[in-house]
Amino acid sequence: ATTFWSLLTTGVLFVNVWATLWRLALGWVIAAAISLLVGFLMARVRAIEDLVLPLVSVLLPIPSIAWIPLFILWFGLGNTSVLILVVFSATLPMTLNMWTGMRSVRPIWLRSAASMGVTGYRLFRKVVLPGSLPFVMTGFRIGLAQAWRAVVAGEMIAATQLGLGIMIFNSREFLQTDVMLSALLVIGPLGYLLEKVLFQTVENHTIKRWGMTSDE
Repeated sequence: ATTFWSLLTTGVLFVNVWATLWRLALGWVIAAAISLLVGFLMARVRAIEDLVLPLVSVLLPIPSIAWIPLFILWFGLGNTSVLILVVFSATLPMTLNMWTGMRSVRPIWLRSAASMGVTGYRLFRKVVLPGSLPFVMTGFRIGLAQAWRAVVAGEMIAATQLGLGIMIFNSREFLQTDVMLSALLVIGPLGYLLEKVLFQTVENHTIKRWGMTSDE
């Protein structure tokens, strides 16, 4: 507790938390955009589904930490490898959820939209995305959890200068258990805060408002 308070008041904890959060946010946003696009194309084009689905199914069980040495060899030490690891780790489960959700959109909605001349991007924005939003939100949650694991693991191994991961790694090197625990204790509450502030707010204004879920 004393070490945690010292790290907090001196600003050391804030600097490292900020370094981790911007890597997490940037990687997750990129992964979300990729997974939405790929999931939509998989749901709409059978050839893309046949190509991507087996690939995702093969890569998904591989732990993200196993890719770090390869990414370091390809992209070097530092932020680039960590960001690519976050994007890669979060994209796979999110893509699977996006595809599942967009395939579950009722065909009558699609036919009704087509009869009114709604196609392309408008079809995605007005019909497919709202209809698959419960799956999309679940995918975002899973992707964020994967991104958290990836960013901390990447920071520990890819030799970043700042971040919660490198705090944990350095505290292990110098046998500073108190610093290690202080960094670990930040990760859980931060994840919970992001969950409540971000996802709960979006759900309240979309899924629950549209009557697509039950509070019972």
